Amino acid sequence: MFRSTAGITAQNICPEVTMTERTLAIIKPDAVKRGLVGTILKMIEESGLTVRGMKMIHMTRAQAEGFYAVHKERPFFAGLTEFMSSGPAVVAVLEGENAIAVYRELMGNTAPAKAAPDTIRKLYGLDVEKNSCHGSDAPLTAATEIAYFFNNLEISS
Repeated sequence: MFRSTAGITAQNICPEVTMTERTLAIIKPDAVKRGLVGTILKMIEESGLTVRGMKMIHMTRAQAEGFYAVHKERPFFAGLTEFMSSGPAVVAVLEGENAIAVYRELMGNTAPAKAAPDTIRKLYGLDVEKNSCHGSDAPLTAATEIAYFFNNLEISS
């Protein structure tokens, strides 16, 4: 079993209940701009997750609004969609045992100041919005988010 620098693996998140699943990861424009794509991908792979599909995109404002539509009524929606369409991002399909929980633990708290040590957001996040990464929060959300960016031919098995 590979271990990340944070020691986060599928086995120490949910040692008794394991299930292979997929989740969407986004390396946000702030992290891409600072040259952190390789560093973050290394952390993901060292956590035991496998990248099954990946591409660099530059969302339009309309695409960002569609992706974050669930937050449309929230006060941060306009700033978030402006930021997410401000530059290139990397979207990836991750797979592994309890992939959603493993990746969420690896990302850390949305607020970098509150994130656990050695998590992506603690190490590389700038603030709540520019926190370097996004990850799905549940299996249904993951399926919807993956389908937003990938078709079946773009995901390896």
